[in-house]
Amino acid sequence: MIQFDPNSNKPKYQQLIDGIVNAIDQNELGRGEQLPSINSVANEFGMARMTVTKAYDELRERGLITSHHGKGFYVASTDTRSSMHVFILMDSMTPYKEILLDSILANLGQKVSHALFFHYHDIKIFETLINDNLGKFNHYIVLPHFNKSVAKILEKIPKEKLLVLDIDVKEFGQDYSILYQNFEKNIYSGLTECLDKIKKYQSLNLVLSSKSFQYTPQGIIKGFTSFCEKYSITHDIISDLDEEYDLSKNHAYIVFREFDLIKMINWCTKNHWKFGQEIGVLSYDDTPLKEIISEGISVISNDFSLMGKRAAEMILTKEKGRFSNNYYFIDRKSI
Repeated sequence: MIQFDPNSNKPKYQQLIDGIVNAIDQNELGRGEQLPSINSVANEFGMARMTVTKAYDELRERGLITSHHGKGFYVASTDTRSSMHVFILMDSMTPYKEILLDSILANLGQKVSHALFFHYHDIKIFETLINDNLGKFNHYIVLPHFNKSVAKILEKIPKEKLLVLDIDVKEFGQDYSILYQNFEKNIYSGLTECLDKIKKYQSLNLVLSSKSFQYTPQGIIKGFTSFCEKYSITHDIISDLDEEYDLSKNHAYIVFREFDLIKMINWCTKNHWKFGQEIGVLSYDDTPLKEIISEGISVISNDFSLMGKRAAEMILTKEKGRFSNNYYFIDRKSI
């Protein structure tokens, strides 16, 4: 199965990798089959254990083999086309995160495989998922959606393999790869673009939610508050848009969850109120649904398609540094 050419300029660890990949392609090794131990390969071919370990580690990072403590190494996948195996850790799956994920995978290309995990804003799950997957992937894409520092946890991942996405980690320097949303600046700038429309309402209200996996960065609240104070806009922060809360005519609302948006639509339909006239609504983060419901919902949004493309580029080119992703405002007449 494994053969070495002593006259080859190719390093022994690469010959070992190629031999195992070829054995998988030739159906000599199937999914779940055990590989020779590191010691047995080293002894049989007169190789250093570190050389064999390096080859096995690379195969594991590509997702082709896996290790079981005390039992050895096994074939995990027969898809040898994958040149890179990527760990992706998100907070939860939402329509706009789906746009982001699709863009990342499309721009990474067909030779890249991935495994997707969710932490649901639980820092213990977040840390466990990272700890359990160290050394198993070529690259790690992590969306650390917490209003507390997770730098110590992320430092466990080699910086050359880590891309911090969507959220800035201020403790990290320019030797890390970070692509983030500037929440405070984006919402402030987006609201400024529709200032004249907002002024026709008696107040502007930010609708949050404490009863779901929705995460609200502190930058959103800071940017919203700064805007309202700058332009003397009467404002409030609503913790939950529950059944007991009554929407008010001639007031405007910023919503995050599509569930809350549907509640608003139902409420306004019952009261025969029209968005952009009797009541204003502005949604954060665009989705295809918001283009069509209620004749279109105005949005301030991160450009998730662009973010996915830039994330893939940073991984493929090993680009380092801290970059803010673009946002946009679309006026669909609901504000």
